[in-house]
Amino acid sequence: MQVDILAIGVHPDDVELSACGTLLQHASLGYSFGLLDLTRGELGSRGSAEIRTREAKDAARKMGAEFRVNLDLPDGFIRNDEATLRKIITVIRQYRPKIVLANALDDRHPDHGRSAKIVADACFYSGLLKIETTGEDGQPQEKWRPQNLYHYIQDRNRKPDFVVDISPYLARKMEIIRCYRSQFDDHEENEYSQEVKTPISGSDFMAFIEAKGRSFGREAGFEFAEGFETSRYPGVKDLFNLI
Repeated sequence: MQVDILAIGVHPDDVELSACGTLLQHASLGYSFGLLDLTRGELGSRGSAEIRTREAKDAARKMGAEFRVNLDLPDGFIRNDEATLRKIITVIRQYRPKIVLANALDDRHPDHGRSAKIVADACFYSGLLKIETTGEDGQPQEKWRPQNLYHYIQDRNRKPDFVVDISPYLARKMEIIRCYRSQFDDHEENEYSQEVKTPISGSDFMAFIEAKGRSFGREAGFEFAEGFETSRYPGVKDLFNLI
């Protein structure tokens, strides 16, 4: 299976919080996408790896993802080494995405910036002929380098290089985020509500997500948007394609 977009997050819910609207928007245009989680988020203060895995599967179903893969790398201790890179390269070569979305270049959580660098390296090395990997079928994989890598913006208010209009999908995005009942309890009392409070568990965080979307959209004339950064400047062939 080949997908147009592979959205990668170091933790389950990273993609939902920062790039879910973009994936929904592109699905409406006929593009396919899949999801890759590098860890199970087992160091999170609330829930557990098993709970978050169930929540992630529910979110992927509601999002309409073609697949969701988890590499089960160690949360908090993910390393930019050969073993980690080979695991990510194998997924990139299996699904051959044209675009990869990855964690923020720098953020409050140190795993996010670390993951951004790891994924960027994996995208490059995936295109090298002499790095050999084997697919799930036991056959050698062909090299593959995505055309573009974009980093979604997460907790810190970084300046985006471009924004994507998600105005028709804000409500669905918030519904999908709330699949993670163990992490977010602003909307209803549930079995996790008495667990420790975290910087992302309360109603103020959900309000922050909406406000960030509104702020990103404002300058471009959108009601809501998601912001992205690039490690190289993008090129255009037609100035009239820029809003």
